[in-house]
Amino acid sequence: MLHFIINPKANRGKIKKKVKTIEKLLTEREIEYAIHYTTAKGVATELATQFSKEPDSTVVAVGGDGTVNEVLNGLNVENAKFGIIPSGSGNDFIAAAGIPTDAEKALDLILYGQAKPTDFMVCGGVRGMNIIGTGIDVDILKRCKTFKILKGKLQYLVSLIISLIKFKFYKFFIEKDGEKQEKEGLIVAVGNGSQFGGGIKMCPEAVIDDGQLDFVVAGKLKKSKIPGAFIKLMQGKILEQDFTTFERRERVKIEFDKPVTIQIDGELYENIDFDVSIVKGGINLFRP
Repeated sequence: MLHFIINPKANRGKIKKKVKTIEKLLTEREIEYAIHYTTAKGVATELATQFSKEPDSTVVAVGGDGTVNEVLNGLNVENAKFGIIPSGSGNDFIAAAGIPTDAEKALDLILYGQAKPTDFMVCGGVRGMNIIGTGIDVDILKRCKTFKILKGKLQYLVSLIISLIKFKFYKFFIEKDGEKQEKEGLIVAVGNGSQFGGGIKMCPEAVIDDGQLDFVVAGKLKKSKIPGAFIKLMQGKILEQDFTTFERRERVKIEFDKPVTIQIDGELYENIDFDVSIVKGGINLFRP
C-alpha cells in the first residue's frame, strides 16, 4: 500500500498543484493509495509510525526537507520502504539522492524503481538524512524563523548576511581516540547529504550510501575574511580552504563550552548531545 504524507503548507502552498498531478497519475494507472495531510508539527512522524507497520508498505513524504525528516523519524525502517516527492523550497537532501524534482518522474521512481539501502544518521535519538550541525547555520535558521515576508532562498541569504556580521565563534571539544581536541569555529557540520540552505555545499563530497559521515569544521578566521569564505562555500570549495578541516568517520562526538542548539535537517533541537553516528544502509529509499 502506498501512503502519501503531505505537508499542505510546503513551498508556500504551491504543493496543491503537485498533489493533483500525483492523484491523477495514480488514478489513471489504477494504483491503490491513500493520502494523509499533516495539520501540525510532529503529525508526519505519527502518521509514518502508524502506516509503516503495515506489511509491504511504502510511505512517501511529499514536502520539503522538514517533512522528509519528520517522516524518517516515525518510519519503521525494518519494514517499510521510503519514497520522496520533493515539494519544498530548498529540497537539499534530494540533490545528494538524485531524486528528480518533477512530480511525475519522482512518482515513477517509486512505482517502477527499486528501493535501495541508504544511510541515515542518529543524533541524541533523533534521525537525520541530510546534515546535522551547529554554529552559524543554526544562527541563520533562527533568524529565518523571525522573517514574515521573505521566503525561501532570499530569506536564507539575508539571514546569512546578518549572521556573518553578528556571529560569535563557538568553542568546542572534539573527541577522537580517547582524547579531546579544543577548537573554535564558525560551523561544525556532519553530513550524509552534501548541501543545505537551498544549495550551499557544506559537505560537497558526501555520499549517502558509503557508510561514512563527512565531518567538516570551518574554523575561526578573521571576520574580514568571512565574506570571501562564504563565496568559496557557495562555490562548493569549502574543503579547499586552510581554515577548514575534513575527515570521514562513523561517529562524531563533540562537547561545547556552553549549551548549543543543534540543527538536524534544518529542524532545531535543544538539550540534546552532539553525538552523531551513521546507520549504514539503514533505510530502503527509492532513488536512481
